[in-house]
Amino acid sequence: MKRSENIESKVIPVIFFISILLIWQIVVDKEIVQRYILPSPTDVISALIDIIPSIKIHIITTLYEAFLGFIVAIVFSLVLAILMDNFKIIKKALYPLIIVSQTVPIVAIAPLFVIWFGFGIMPKVVVVVLVCFFPIVISLLDGLESVDEDIINLLKTMGASKMQIFKIAKFPASMTSFFSGIKVAATYSIMGAVIGEWLGGSYGLGVYMLRVKHSYNLDKMFAVILIIVVLSIILFKVIDIVQGALMPWQKQNNRRK
Repeated sequence: MKRSENIESKVIPVIFFISILLIWQIVVDKEIVQRYILPSPTDVISALIDIIPSIKIHIITTLYEAFLGFIVAIVFSLVLAILMDNFKIIKKALYPLIIVSQTVPIVAIAPLFVIWFGFGIMPKVVVVVLVCFFPIVISLLDGLESVDEDIINLLKTMGASKMQIFKIAKFPASMTSFFSGIKVAATYSIMGAVIGEWLGGSYGLGVYMLRVKHSYNLDKMFAVILIIVVLSIILFKVIDIVQGALMPWQKQNNRRK
């Protein structure tokens, strides 16, 4: 029974996705929508094959910016969440600011980063950090605060320090929440790098998208979007594999369910 449910959960999305692609292809082939407005899936795949040799440097640049910003966001989130968990006055002061920071559109404030940091890699990395840190720090903070108080009190009666309580109880218990935030941030990291590249630069998928948009090569633009989607999915899967390696008991629990 469980096996049939697992098969259905995998097959149904694939069938639905293929159906959308077929409808998309038919709509363009029948000229219900003009090809220069909406390229067909076959046009996009053809453009993707054509541009792959010349776009490698752009992919590498975007991945480097996304990876660097992603790592900085993880470290920054860890430090911030630990401080907010241990010192309630810091949480009261920073938590509202963290929420407010996510209400400001990145596209609106990103040009300021160019003024402050120039046209190099720094403004792109800053954009990625701003995009990625929020889901990580919020998820980790929720995980740290969800630890059973009885366990913490027991460790305190045994003379455990704050650092020992964090290592023995809090962090292990919050790893599921921590990785949930990292997975969300991983899918945002590529997007954040691309947004940063829209501000200016010589290389990157965002720079390439602007070039093909200005020349009205929408098939190539859709091809770049496809690359961004694939890269985001791969990064998500890599994080999932790392989580499985660090938390093998999680997979066992999922199989039981």
